[in-house]
Amino acid sequence: MVADRKVEMNWMEFREQIWPIKDRLYRLAYRLVNDRAEAEDVVQEVMIKVWKQGQDLKLIRNLEAWCLKLTRNQALDKLKGGYRKRKTALDNLQEPRTAANVQPDQQAEWQDAYQHVREIMNSLPPDYQSVVQLRDIEGLSYQEIAEALDMTLAQVKTNLFRARKRLREAMEKRSAYGL
Repeated sequence: MVADRKVEMNWMEFREQIWPIKDRLYRLAYRLVNDRAEAEDVVQEVMIKVWKQGQDLKLIRNLEAWCLKLTRNQALDKLKGGYRKRKTALDNLQEPRTAANVQPDQQAEWQDAYQHVREIMNSLPPDYQSVVQLRDIEGLSYQEIAEALDMTLAQVKTNLFRARKRLREAMEKRSAYGL
C-alpha cells in the first residue's frame, strides 16, 4: 500500500459509528427535500463521502454533527441544483399510529391536524425546518445543532424561536377558523 493513499474506513467502524445515525440523516434530508427518493439519494451520497474519508474521520471531534452538516449541505445543494419538488400531499410519510380505542372521528380529526402541521413545516425556510427537525424531533442540544448546521448558538435559538412562532400562529389561525 502506498503511504500517501487514503485508507477507507473498515466496515466494523462504519457500522458502529455511522450506521446508527443513518435514520436521523434521512429524516433531516427528507425534511429539506420533501421527497423520499431524493432524501435516500442524499443519505447515500453522504454515506459514500463518509466511507471515503476513512481514517481522517478520527480527526473529527463530533462525527454525528459533521454527518448532519454534510447531509444538510447535500440536501440544500440538491434544492439549489434545480430540484425543488415540494409536495403538499405527503403520501410517502408514515403518519403516527393512533390507539386502538380512538373513535374514527377523533382519529380523522387528529390526522387532519397532523397533515396541517406537516404543510406548515414544509412552508418554513430550510434553516427553520432543519432547526425544528433537529431540536424538537431528533432531540439534539442547541450546541449540537449549531455544530451540525454551522450556525452560532444565537442563530439556532433565533431560528427555533421564529419557526415555533410561525407554527403556533398558523395553528392558532387554523383553530380560529374552526378548521
